[in-house]
Amino acid sequence: MCGIAGFCSSGKHEVRYIKAMTEVIRHRGPDDEGAVVFEEMGSSPLVCKGDDTPTSAELSVIPYSPKFLIDSVIQRGVKVALGHRRLSILDLSSLGHQPMCTQDGRYWIVFNGEVYNYIELRAELEKLGHTFISRTDTEVILASYAQWGEECLSRFNGMWAFCIYDSQARTLFLARDRFGVKPFYYWTSPTGLFAFASEIKQFTVLPGWRAMLNSQGAYDFLVFGITDHTEETMFAGVYQLRPGYCVTLSVDNVNGLSPGKSLPARAWYDLRPRPFAGRFDCAVREFRDLFEQSIALRLRADAPIGSCLSGGLDSSSIVCVLNDLLRKQGVQALQKTFSACSDVDRFDERKWIDLVVGKTRVDAHYVYPAPDSLFEESPAITWHQDEPFGSTSIYAQWNVFRLAAQNGVKVILDGQGADEQLCGYHGFFGPRLVTLFRNSQFNILLQDLVGMHRLHGYSIADSLKFMLPYVLSDSCTQLLRRIGGYTHCRPEWLNYGHLQAEAVDPFQKLGAREGNIAEHSRAQLLSSNLQMLLHWEDRDSMAHSIESRVPFLDYRLVEFVLGLPDEFKVAGGMTKLVLRESMREVLPEEIRTRVDKLGFVTPEEVWVREIMPDMFQSKIEQTLAVAGKCFNHESVRSEFAKIRCGKKNFSFWPWRVVNFGEWVQRFGVIS
Repeated sequence: MCGIAGFCSSGKHEVRYIKAMTEVIRHRGPDDEGAVVFEEMGSSPLVCKGDDTPTSAELSVIPYSPKFLIDSVIQRGVKVALGHRRLSILDLSSLGHQPMCTQDGRYWIVFNGEVYNYIELRAELEKLGHTFISRTDTEVILASYAQWGEECLSRFNGMWAFCIYDSQARTLFLARDRFGVKPFYYWTSPTGLFAFASEIKQFTVLPGWRAMLNSQGAYDFLVFGITDHTEETMFAGVYQLRPGYCVTLSVDNVNGLSPGKSLPARAWYDLRPRPFAGRFDCAVREFRDLFEQSIALRLRADAPIGSCLSGGLDSSSIVCVLNDLLRKQGVQALQKTFSACSDVDRFDERKWIDLVVGKTRVDAHYVYPAPDSLFEESPAITWHQDEPFGSTSIYAQWNVFRLAAQNGVKVILDGQGADEQLCGYHGFFGPRLVTLFRNSQFNILLQDLVGMHRLHGYSIADSLKFMLPYVLSDSCTQLLRRIGGYTHCRPEWLNYGHLQAEAVDPFQKLGAREGNIAEHSRAQLLSSNLQMLLHWEDRDSMAHSIESRVPFLDYRLVEFVLGLPDEFKVAGGMTKLVLRESMREVLPEEIRTRVDKLGFVTPEEVWVREIMPDMFQSKIEQTLAVAGKCFNHESVRSEFAKIRCGKKNFSFWPWRVVNFGEWVQRFGVIS
């Protein structure tokens, strides 16, 4: 797990810029640093090292061995530059140094992520005549690209964002993994400098940078709480490669790129469900097998591994299966788990966590995120997150990863991606009920309604509310939401005259309001929900130099689950049916049948209404001071007053306003 950077230009830019881009993200890779620069297209490279590059005899015998101190060439003008920060996970020796090249020096790579099936790919490539110096997956990616070109991507099982520079063809090949677990951003300066990076903050050190607000992104976040749902970011002109996309860029034609415009990226991966026609018990067995395979692959590491444990179904399943796998392998050391708890009982999951700890005897660690530290730490968290984030649950997750780092763990397994494919959110009840109604399956529909009432307390009226967005026009839905006091497209507290954003429901545009589970899952995975969670997870983990791995996002597992009949995932008011059944006798029964859902949450409602409402009020005033043109001030104050005193249902809106202002101030965003 690492951080990457690079730039190219028809003109020349000093080496100091690639050094600055990697220094900004030292947290992503404190174990090693490197850069390779080309003064002219096709010229011999200058391979550079820095203060964090280890001194090693091994390093001197490899073709990508650094020959220059980067500070000694800092003022040289170059046309192409690649930079890297390394967090050593596979092959901890200096042979894993990056930028790495093929033995003939043609292809150079900077890579962030893991290709878990690198051992099998390496064996296949050796039969084709390739030889290897290191035991890294990075070298396997290079050989795969040399052997199969762009088609190599479909052979990888893992998470990645990388750039391969072909010094002969003078092209940059940029690629991102299927589900966007690892980030990849790019920006073109007003003077024609094209740059890419792991984190947006890396662009702030480049010439021509100005932090400009993307008005549509601000609207989508402030009103609907959504980010990372398109290729755009909250910074105007900064883009991200979408999940499963790649692009080839000719460095000779870089002067033809338009500042503020996206690249013509193409989808290399199409998420296609694998149809399943068997019985439920067969599906359960195959799910269990794929899930175990996924976890086993994600145990490949030469660094200590632990797990997040929230006490919910997903993280508990990972911890329990992982524990069984370690026992079968004869591992004596206890698995370490890390959990966020709360002093407020209704937000505390300690009783559920302790059930898993009691069953597995793991080495459990706990943290209690404190409200009095929230605003002390939020500027640092906002800086690391790059963009505003939607609730203080990110603060809880921040504390969990810090705890893991303090206990010497460098790799963490976490449960992201399960809800979106297994219908874990109650929002899936809507498309489920609508599908049953449209198919005239009224007996099953009634059973689901009864189950929703028995398990979750939903009345018939509540159930109808789930269905309405899928049967009414968007205009009718928005009108009803306005009347009911819920989020709608034109809240009074936003200044539309200044923001100049399209007042539309982004979930509607993304297909997340489609009345069937398959499309709802697809939108959740690739756009509307998971992408935010992965963004937050990447930044919170990497801020503490930890690699986070997500077993539920093994593409074989996702394609299998999406191909299952709806009733194998959600029915009778119960979610995640195939997962629950596959974990019979693996999980504590109380967790396997658990129907409430929290995750790493904070008691944000209690903080806003009881513990520190005046602090939230003060922070909202600070937002109005630094980004006031985006808001109708009195309407903002009125909205917060209603939430604060309980006249309006609690939502995460106050935090979004607070954090938006903090982000504007932290990055100097011109809003």
